[in-house]
Amino acid sequence: MPSDFTWNSWIGSAVAIGTAIVVAAAALALLALVANLISRRVPWVRDLARRVRNAMIVAAAVVAIWIAASVTEPAEQSWWPSVSRIFLIATILTGSWLLAASVSFGFERLIDREEAVLVGPEARRRRTQLLVIHRLVLVTIAVLALGTVLFTFPEMRAVGTSLLASAGIVSIIAGLAAQSILGNLIAGVQVAFTDAIKVGDVVVIQGEWGRVGEINLSYVVIYVWDERRLVVPCSYFTTTPIETWTRKSDKILGTVYLDLDWRVPMDELRQEFQRIVEASPAWDGRSWDAAVTDAQGGFVTVRLVMSAKDSGDQWTLRCEVREKIIGWLQREHPDALPRTRVDLAPQLTD
Repeated sequence: MPSDFTWNSWIGSAVAIGTAIVVAAAALALLALVANLISRRVPWVRDLARRVRNAMIVAAAVVAIWIAASVTEPAEQSWWPSVSRIFLIATILTGSWLLAASVSFGFERLIDREEAVLVGPEARRRRTQLLVIHRLVLVTIAVLALGTVLFTFPEMRAVGTSLLASAGIVSIIAGLAAQSILGNLIAGVQVAFTDAIKVGDVVVIQGEWGRVGEINLSYVVIYVWDERRLVVPCSYFTTTPIETWTRKSDKILGTVYLDLDWRVPMDELRQEFQRIVEASPAWDGRSWDAAVTDAQGGFVTVRLVMSAKDSGDQWTLRCEVREKIIGWLQREHPDALPRTRVDLAPQLTD
């Protein structure tokens, strides 16, 4: 190192920044080594370290460069206060990123543990509640980070003081402007904790059959069976009746209606229906039934009811029964197929 070397120079600043980065890298390497040692007894520590690694690297680099620059030549420059504020903002944001990554990892572990212990509707209920709480925590972290960043500016602190002085007027205006947004946010929390719907539930919304794929703070995403996505405001589920097939259990009954001729042999049809159902892997073995439920307009309505363990198997079983019963009628009893009769006999006249 030259004899005239001083830390209060640009060369000294560069050396200080390089040294700070090396120290930060060494500290991160030490933390990684400790995490590997602990993970031999606690396996999830390795996953946590992997999850927060990028955030820790960025945060450590920002803090290291900020400290090194604040004690060397840049701190003597007129532009340093503005740059220092940028470093402060970057530290707040990277710290929030690190906190959010750690929180997300914790909630994911909770969800995985609940799903390993619970099954069916109870598992979906707990998963839904944890997902909503997770999103609330992330939003809280983001709002606090943004507020902290804004209050690093003296001008914003002055604005905040004046706003607090007129809080009554501001709250009324904000309430009117954000009524719909806040209503959806409150409805999102209500949907999650009143157990109205859960992630994975099968529902019928506005005639569309699908599964609840996501429950966010302000909207719910329904995964429609044909791979479309139906985005519905949370307030819809608190103000409108909905049809759900899996509230208490995944088990469900499926129904097939057939309009047939009056000459349909019900005993033989019932035996064939039983044979088809019992041979199908989609039937759960609980129940089946075949009965004439209506007879008018030249047709009889035959209702075939069968049980399945979930809505997917129910759909498969209904399609299978419908196709095979129609094929059996065409082969064995074509006279039982629906037909329209027209009387062409001449009318007698005086």
